[in-house]
Amino acid sequence: MKNISVIGAGTMGNGIAHVFAMNGFKVNLIDISADALDKALATIEKNLDRMLSKEKISEQEKTDTLANLTKYTDLASGVKNADLVVEAATENVDLKLKIFKQIDENTSDECILASNTSSISLTKIASVTKNPDKVIGMHFMNPVPVMKLVEIINGYSTSKETTNTIVELSKKIGKIPVPANDYPGFVANRILIPMINEAIISLHEGVAGVAEIDNVMKLGMAHPMGPLQLADFIGLDVVLAIANVLFEGFGNPKYAPCPLLVNMVTAGYMGRKSGEGFYKYTKGSKDLVVSEMFV
Repeated sequence: MKNISVIGAGTMGNGIAHVFAMNGFKVNLIDISADALDKALATIEKNLDRMLSKEKISEQEKTDTLANLTKYTDLASGVKNADLVVEAATENVDLKLKIFKQIDENTSDECILASNTSSISLTKIASVTKNPDKVIGMHFMNPVPVMKLVEIINGYSTSKETTNTIVELSKKIGKIPVPANDYPGFVANRILIPMINEAIISLHEGVAGVAEIDNVMKLGMAHPMGPLQLADFIGLDVVLAIANVLFEGFGNPKYAPCPLLVNMVTAGYMGRKSGEGFYKYTKGSKDLVVSEMFV
């Protein structure tokens, strides 16, 4: 396995491309937006420069990594010779099904098709392909170059051979693979999203303020960041999308997203990427200031 195609040049896509390229794989990074591709490569180079300044990589390793990356705006051309395709598009089921149909039409029968989905059924995704045994989940964590975990999701038809191949590949790129089966939210988000949602409910019901809720979890449970700050980091729209997948998938009211979360997303408060969520974010500043909505 030498040729990797990554679909989606956003935060997760550029991180996945970075890791594969840095480990000697030829990577085609694919996005319909040329601007997004340029931004992704600039981000990768910036992250490599940071690693270089900390003496984690050499100048030659930086050069080799960038040389392993090729940009494509045409999906068919970008996946043509791939041994593995990793889809890292927006967490939208209709979009993912459309992309997988296109990938399936333009790759060989030997190619493994992976999704970085954090909650959508791999069995459903695989159903639109001709080789569902070759479809698997590779749920990387953000930031991809730093976080070790890759949640490996087996769809109903995923073969043991496919799983074993992806487990070994994950180890080769310095990750720790943890297999899980195809249920809404898998393991990571089935546990994480209800915790975040419960923190938002606690805020909504006036149990405590933003900083207080986060400090309880940081100081009492040794979490590196509180659940509300983490929600901002993930993106409140993404948190809501996953919460809806859990709610619809299980049909259990305990997974229903908090009305406060729904309203914030509707109003455009997406967290760090929009500049404001539970906290306000100023470019270049590392100080967290609680949003005026909650003061």
